[in-house]
Amino acid sequence: MIEQHFNQLDVIVEEHANQKTQNYLDSLIDVLELTLADKDQISDQSLFEKVKQLQFDQLEKDQIRKVIELASLKGLQGAVQTQHLITPDTIASYMVYLIEKIFPKRQELRIFDIVSGSGNLLTAVMNQLERTVHAYGSEVDPTLIELSVLSANLQQNVIEFFHQDSLQPFLLDPVDLVIADLPIGYYPDNDRAKSFKVYVEDEHTYAHHLLIEQSLNYTKEAGFCIFVIPNSLFSSDQATQLHALIHQSAHVVGLLQLPNTIFKSKQNAKSLFVLQKKGKDTKAPKEALLAQLPSFKDLQATENIVAKMNQWFKEAGYDQ
Repeated sequence: MIEQHFNQLDVIVEEHANQKTQNYLDSLIDVLELTLADKDQISDQSLFEKVKQLQFDQLEKDQIRKVIELASLKGLQGAVQTQHLITPDTIASYMVYLIEKIFPKRQELRIFDIVSGSGNLLTAVMNQLERTVHAYGSEVDPTLIELSVLSANLQQNVIEFFHQDSLQPFLLDPVDLVIADLPIGYYPDNDRAKSFKVYVEDEHTYAHHLLIEQSLNYTKEAGFCIFVIPNSLFSSDQATQLHALIHQSAHVVGLLQLPNTIFKSKQNAKSLFVLQKKGKDTKAPKEALLAQLPSFKDLQATENIVAKMNQWFKEAGYDQ
C-alpha cells in the first residue's frame, strides 16, 4: 500500500519536475500543495486530475507520513547538506518507548522538536503516542519547513512551527519534553553563541552542544529531553563545557546505543541520550540506564533488552 502510493506520487513529482525544470523537493511541495487545494484555486487542471488519483484519504496517518518520508528521502539524496537526512523510523519507535516510560500517566504532553527538519520524527512520535500531544517544531530551512507543514496537514496533525534559527529566542513557554535528532557541526554566529554556557573561545562552538543547552532552556523544571547524538559526543575537544552544563542543569537518565545496522557505517553510529532537567523534587537515578539496542529484526534480543529496560524503569521509580 505504502510502496504503491509512493510510486504513484513519485511518477507525478518526476513529471512535474521535468516540466518545470526544478528540483525534486520543490516539485514534491507543489504536488502536496495540490492535494490540499480546492479545485477552484487550481490553474493547472491536468496536474490536479493526476494528483486527485493519489487518494491519500484512503491511508492512515502513519501511512501518509511514510509515503512522504520515502519521497523526501529521494529528494534529499540530491541535497547539498548532509545534515538534511531523515531520522530512521526505528529511532522514533524507541523514542516513543522512552516517552511512555518517563511519562507513564500523563494524558497530555507538550512536545517540542527543536530541529524538526521535514517533520518526520515529530509526526512519527505523535502518531504512535496514544495521548493528546501539543506539538511544536523549529526549522530554519524554508524548503523543509514547507514540507513539514504540508506533511503535518495531510496527516491531520496539529503542529505549531517556528521558521527560524533554533538557537535564537523562541516565543514559547517551556514544554514537558524536547526531542531532537541533533545536526552535527559548528555554529557560525559567535556573537549569539557567547550567550550560552557551552560557548568556547578561539573557534566556533559546536551547534549540537548549543542545541542541548537551548533545549534545556525551553524544558520545564523536571521535564525531559531525548536527543539523538553521535557516539563521539563526550570525547570531542569541546566536551568539557558540555559536561559542566549537564552536571549543573540536568540528571542523566539514560544512554542507549542504537543498532549499528540502521547507519551506513560505525563512524555514523548514534545513541539516544535522555536527560531530566533539574527541579526542586528531582534526583538522579542511582545508575543511568545504559544499553546497546539490538536490531528490531532480532526479535528475541529486542524482547530481552526491553524486559531489562522495563525493570530498570520500575526500580528507578519512573513507572509510578
